[in-house]
Amino acid sequence: MAKAKTVNTALPGTKRYGYWKKLSVDILKNPWLYLMMIPGLIYFLVFKYLPMWGIIIGFEDYSPFLDPFRSAWKGLYWFQRFFSTRKWMDYLSNTLILSFMSIVFTFPAPIILALMLNEIRGIRYKKVTQTLLYMPHFISIVIVVSITYVIFGTDGIIYKLTTQMLGRSIDYLGDPGVFRWMIVGQNIWKETGWGTIIFLAALTTVDTQLYEAAMIDGANRAQRLWHITLPAIRSTIVLMLVLRMGSVLDTGYEHLILMSNALNRSVSQTLDVFVYQNGIVNGQLSYTTAVGLMKSLVSVILVVTSNKIAHALGEEGLY
Repeated sequence: MAKAKTVNTALPGTKRYGYWKKLSVDILKNPWLYLMMIPGLIYFLVFKYLPMWGIIIGFEDYSPFLDPFRSAWKGLYWFQRFFSTRKWMDYLSNTLILSFMSIVFTFPAPIILALMLNEIRGIRYKKVTQTLLYMPHFISIVIVVSITYVIFGTDGIIYKLTTQMLGRSIDYLGDPGVFRWMIVGQNIWKETGWGTIIFLAALTTVDTQLYEAAMIDGANRAQRLWHITLPAIRSTIVLMLVLRMGSVLDTGYEHLILMSNALNRSVSQTLDVFVYQNGIVNGQLSYTTAVGLMKSLVSVILVVTSNKIAHALGEEGLY
């Protein structure tokens, strides 16, 4: 006998009603959890989603004295103008080089430091060390740059010491070849300790019985690290790397402007610096909005692509 077809007799809004009913029940069960979500939701709504309407000025000849919807429509004019400039490739290459150096050197630093901290057995010593490593994160980048000028300037101890040892002076603050390494070094010093938090949290989920079984089998500390610890936090590393790909074109303008001078300007001019100088200083809001929108689109593409690559390699990824 042929099987009878099952007819879906549910009303069109039944599934939607069931979802909201389930959500309301969950809210009643966990009211404090949902209450804690409200500040975060308000933050993203006010500072992330509502300002999105402003991207329309990237397609207009916007004037701050006019209604954005009444400004003259320019279409893709500002995008064409940016790519027709002679230095757009310099801005892009400086941005990509700094981002590549940051991924290669800055991204692994918290992982390595977290693994080192995880090997410390003295709880009190470990807590003191973690506190000292977190402190640079709370120091303003202005203070960090000021310390750099004091140490690496022509009157600084590092400048004088290397001059005596090498028999020649190194212009740490003006040499374009040294500038990028200075930026990367400052970021490593400032953010590595703070970046260990999420990896140390991931390390707490590792089953200690795995270490005990490995020790019985004769595995040394390096082998336990390679075969147990790293695989346990691999998903966290992949997730953070996918998120990092979303900010490949974000180098920050405050840090670079503070470290920039006439000698290293050829390598310190990135897309963020371009947006600041032309948008805030020169008032070309439509022009820089178009450049910022282009950066955002590239970031979305990189996140989606890297997430798909993570799935292809068997990792969970971001979503």
